[in-house]
Amino acid sequence: MARQQSDDPPSHCVPDLDRERRIGFPEVIYCPGKSDEQLLAAAAPLFAAHPNVIASRAGPEQAAALQHLDPRVRYNALGRTAYLHEDRRLRGRGMVAVVSAGTTDIPVAEEAACTAEVMGNEVFRVFDVGVAGIHRVLRRREDLEAAEVVIVCAGMEGALPSVVGGLLSRPVIAVPTSVGYGASFGGVAALLGMLNSCAPGVTVVNIDNGFGAAYAASRINRVR
Repeated sequence: MARQQSDDPPSHCVPDLDRERRIGFPEVIYCPGKSDEQLLAAAAPLFAAHPNVIASRAGPEQAAALQHLDPRVRYNALGRTAYLHEDRRLRGRGMVAVVSAGTTDIPVAEEAACTAEVMGNEVFRVFDVGVAGIHRVLRRREDLEAAEVVIVCAGMEGALPSVVGGLLSRPVIAVPTSVGYGASFGGVAALLGMLNSCAPGVTVVNIDNGFGAAYAASRINRVR
């Protein structure tokens, strides 16, 4: 039988349905630049195959399209993350702390927190504790020490991860954000500051990459 012809261009989407078996979590859908057709072509088989799926950097219209496809989809607008979170079993051996230096860093921190939760971690948030008021993070030291991994999001000069790394024995994942005045160069100043941290063992991900920090934290925290 001849294939039915369509005037619509192909989506060229080939979901990786084996990724959870290989590395522990299903393929994550990166939303920017995708047409609705491409987005839904990626999401439909992933939603059918997995109880927990993340669509990162989703705009409101993309989130609405995913919710129309599957009413179970939820949307964290602040963290720009659409997701399925049907399996709520904890797979982390401890907690993941997500810290932001300022309130303008919270969208990146929220992306990290939401991602870590959907990946099976217990998460707690510590927001607006930047170094301009150093007492704020100092009084949360015991809370942060209780975490297994700490994600720290900061813009401007990116100093907070060094402070946290000098206070705690836990792995610290630093996330530079694109927050700051002109000489911050869209987060490059924070990135370079974190890469040159004098606190030993601070690991750095790319600018505004809360998702990548959460994925790394989940791998560190995962019970094998």
